[in-house]
Amino acid sequence: MGPMSALTRNEAQTRAALLDVHHYHVTLDLTGDDETFDSTTVITFGAKSAGDTFVELKPDELRSATLDGHPLDPAALDDNRLPLTGLTPGDHVLRVEARMRYSRTGEGLHRFTDPADGETYVYTQMFMDDVQRVFPAFDQPDLKAVFAFTVTAPAHWTVLANGVTQRTGRRETDGADIWESAPTPVISTYLAAVAAGPWHSVRTEHAGLPFGLHCRRSLAPHLDADADELLDITRACYDRYHEKFSEPYPFDSYDQAFVPEFNAGAMENPGLVTFRDEFIFRSAVTDTERMRRAMVVAHEMAHMWFGDLVTLRWWDDIWLNESFAEYMGYQTIVEATRFTDTWTEFAVTRKSWGYDADQRPSTHPVAPDPDDVPDTASALLNFDGISYAKGASALRQLVAWLGEKDFLAGINTHFTRHKFANASLADFVDSLAAATDRDVHTWADIWLRTTGIDTLTPEIQEGPGGWTLAVRRDGSRPHRIAVATYDHTPGSDRALEPRDQLDLDVPSGEIISGAGRRPALLLLNEGDLTYAKVRLDETSLETALRRLSGIPDALSRAVVWNALRDMVRDGELAPQDYLQTVHAHLPEETDLAVVQGVLAFARGQIADHYLPPQERAGALRLITSTTRDLIRRTEDGHHPGLRLAAVRVFIDSATQPDTIAAWLADGTVTGGPELDPELRWRVLGRLAVLGAVTEREIADALAADPSATGEEGAARCRAALPDAEAKAAAWARMFEDDSLSNYLFTATAQGFWQPEQAELTEPYVARYWADAVALAARRGPAIGEAVGRWAFPTHAVSETTLQAGKACLEEPDLIPLLHRKLTDQLDDLSRALRIRTT
Repeated sequence: MGPMSALTRNEAQTRAALLDVHHYHVTLDLTGDDETFDSTTVITFGAKSAGDTFVELKPDELRSATLDGHPLDPAALDDNRLPLTGLTPGDHVLRVEARMRYSRTGEGLHRFTDPADGETYVYTQMFMDDVQRVFPAFDQPDLKAVFAFTVTAPAHWTVLANGVTQRTGRRETDGADIWESAPTPVISTYLAAVAAGPWHSVRTEHAGLPFGLHCRRSLAPHLDADADELLDITRACYDRYHEKFSEPYPFDSYDQAFVPEFNAGAMENPGLVTFRDEFIFRSAVTDTERMRRAMVVAHEMAHMWFGDLVTLRWWDDIWLNESFAEYMGYQTIVEATRFTDTWTEFAVTRKSWGYDADQRPSTHPVAPDPDDVPDTASALLNFDGISYAKGASALRQLVAWLGEKDFLAGINTHFTRHKFANASLADFVDSLAAATDRDVHTWADIWLRTTGIDTLTPEIQEGPGGWTLAVRRDGSRPHRIAVATYDHTPGSDRALEPRDQLDLDVPSGEIISGAGRRPALLLLNEGDLTYAKVRLDETSLETALRRLSGIPDALSRAVVWNALRDMVRDGELAPQDYLQTVHAHLPEETDLAVVQGVLAFARGQIADHYLPPQERAGALRLITSTTRDLIRRTEDGHHPGLRLAAVRVFIDSATQPDTIAAWLADGTVTGGPELDPELRWRVLGRLAVLGAVTEREIADALAADPSATGEEGAARCRAALPDAEAKAAAWARMFEDDSLSNYLFTATAQGFWQPEQAELTEPYVARYWADAVALAARRGPAIGEAVGRWAFPTHAVSETTLQAGKACLEEPDLIPLLHRKLTDQLDDLSRALRIRTT
């Protein structure tokens, strides 16, 4: 189902001035065919004055609609808008009966049949404007209402919703069960949620509320293995938020459902958070990945207050939801769980997402001007590294500047003032300002209303009496940073020892003076408290390249690795020099997040994009040599996460099939780990790229692992085969057959383009533009996102690709989300071209 008419901000303001929406009673019948379901909705609302408006609905068939008992003409439905004309002041009742269509793209009511056991699951993703794919709604965040659901489902299913659900009856005709949900407090339309199917559930109670974990039955043993960890984290975050926040948790239960083929990481539906079910680990993972899952749990729970209790008025303030939850998720995990080094992972993984987004033409302020978010289609573009990572970085800097006590006092004022209502950036800043003497309004204007990234460069002068430091700022924001100095450790050719740590405001004009010899390494932004690129002076850069692994603190090493990464991207450090630094220092690294982040950049960006094709094989050999050193270092079994991370990248970077084919035949990496499903599909995928696996072997692997992830692995492998027929078949599946789900489309796209196969796939580069535009127009934003992110020919780094892409941006049928993705991809491609020619 393709795009719908976007709601404009002006339309939303007009409708909010006219209406008060009171209650939705939504009745869903999920017992019909595989393609559609029945939806009956009764909306009670009030009109403040006489006027006309509309309700949004995207049905397969609108069967009937009545307003105050008077029938409306179903033919009046215009695309996704049903007009409501001649409203009089006072209360009204709208009743709508419709047949709706299930989604296969994660939008609306998504339906999934598990290939492992044939069981079917459905769940809603109502975000932004997809509620109208499930039931009619006045679909804007500032028309909050009470929601209650009645759901008829097959007898062996369980129904979950925002409020506590219970089975209340059985339909005599077919034995289907009828479920009712408790009514919610007032929430926004995009937060209503239902999930139904034969869930495997783990239930408990905490603080007087029912808590639950739910997943597909085929994942039951994997959920059971992790249930204690997940519930411990959930309880710890819940308790910590009640220490931080003065408002109590506002809903009647806390269910967390891990659902299939989910587009986002998770969704903060009050009382029923949905997560992508890859978070139910069926294969070995690193501790960093467990920490990341814990952070997502904490992130979504923070939304219960910031987003669900207090909600944005319009989508220009989406950053308020996401930046706050991102910051609070990381900080709360540090305070409440065993994962005490989460800010290192944030520095390596999330911040680079923000830094990269902020240097593209598509960048925008953390808090964009409302006029720049005129409708829901443009708002959807802002779910990016700016709204999450940069916004969270800005809040972290705000806390460093205000102090946490005043920051939390301001937050709690905000909750008290606007609970169960809507608020804007101005309201948020006013609440913060009430808790401090500092000029928060000016800070917000400088940090949140501007684009781009500052660069901080140390300028060190040496003299007979000592040395001085001044910090040059390329940019306009004030920064509160720490500056760390290090000296060589006597008797060691690698270690560094800290000398001093100094706090500094930039720009303050302050000159730091030091006695004696200048430090061997001077590091700006120690602790990573601000959002800025940092540079190293010449001496410090030389020290870093020689002694990076000797810096004692992991977060400080992460700041240096980020500085080197930025220098590569800005053409100030040769990609090969970065790879040599990786080879020299990563085998000594002990922090998992640093290892995973550095290897991801080396493998995914430098080897595939920043080096010319003739240097790629050498880069891959250097990466496999580095990972082999890590594998050797972890033979004692004390660092299984490091070993797993190294094994994965070794597999992905193999230029010859021998070693990984032997692992596949043996069912184990030499010395461990054994090949679980994830590693087995990873090896098969690389062997497919190298032409060392057959279709028969892929089919046999799928027969041995007939799961959803097995189907994705097989699709990825088949698309990766270096065979003209395989490529033609994969292209047809993606661009001509609209039956692929969002996940199977992504898996096929991931396999299709391989730098090793550039000659074979060259004809498809020219075909991509028109086919991508047409596909996104037919199938809508979720597939548009996937076709721009995963199906783009990123390996084809050439002026020809760049010019063809720029021409595509002028296509009139290009949906906004794909336009944004292509803009970003082309900017990345242009950067790769510059780096190759520097």
